[in-house]
Amino acid sequence: MSDAALIKKPQDVAPLAEDLVILKDVNKHYGALHVLQDVNLTIKRGEVVVVIGPSGSGKSTLCRTINRLETIDSGTITIDNEPLPAEGRELARLRAEVGMVFQSFNLFAHKTVLENVMLGPIKVRRENKTEVEARARDLLNRVGVGNQCDKYPAQLSGGQQQRVAIARALAMKPKVMLFDEPTSALDPEMINEVLEVMRQLAEEGMTMVVVTHEMGFARSAANRVVFMADGRIVEEADPHQFFDNPQSDRARDFLSKILAH
Repeated sequence: MSDAALIKKPQDVAPLAEDLVILKDVNKHYGALHVLQDVNLTIKRGEVVVVIGPSGSGKSTLCRTINRLETIDSGTITIDNEPLPAEGRELARLRAEVGMVFQSFNLFAHKTVLENVMLGPIKVRRENKTEVEARARDLLNRVGVGNQCDKYPAQLSGGQQQRVAIARALAMKPKVMLFDEPTSALDPEMINEVLEVMRQLAEEGMTMVVVTHEMGFARSAANRVVFMADGRIVEEADPHQFFDNPQSDRARDFLSKILAH
């Protein structure tokens, strides 16, 4: 067989091994509001994708469709070559592999910091309690709150609670981490301590999708910036290109308003 016969045409080639999350022609409506319009996005393994844009542009909805906290009306979403399950045990298994950090920390108030981090691996993955505790303590040390293990969430600052929430998500050994405006509920002095943890994760090769208003983080930690407006991806580029030379009028207008402050 000739070499030419061995060469596959692009349409014959399966998704690349490094393509971890693929959204194709994704649409989502809230009643008459078309919040995601034919969204196509591929996130590679180990890539940090930061999603920015004006309020109401569909950023958080996009993030929440990836673990099916929001259902989609049409299109497909695959994670590691598997389509997003509709419900039941398969969906629970997938969510165990997709870590999620919210604006509000969503910690269990009646459980200690350590118990919050241990809960998922024990309840969902049925892992050994001793091993989970060791991993949880290690993760809490990594995010800088290892000395808070026995406290309850209400005894922690907002920045500390959000770092616990990150450790809790990491305890499940996720393939990808989703961050939905993780610093927007924090006081200004607490924002950097959370962003620093996220920067460390990025440097360690964690696949991350981050919806944020923190342009400094987008510029310094992202491999790619995705700019959304009116439910569409208007532009995507590496951070230097996007911030220094945006291609669309919509992005230029957005940046001129937020970077002027």
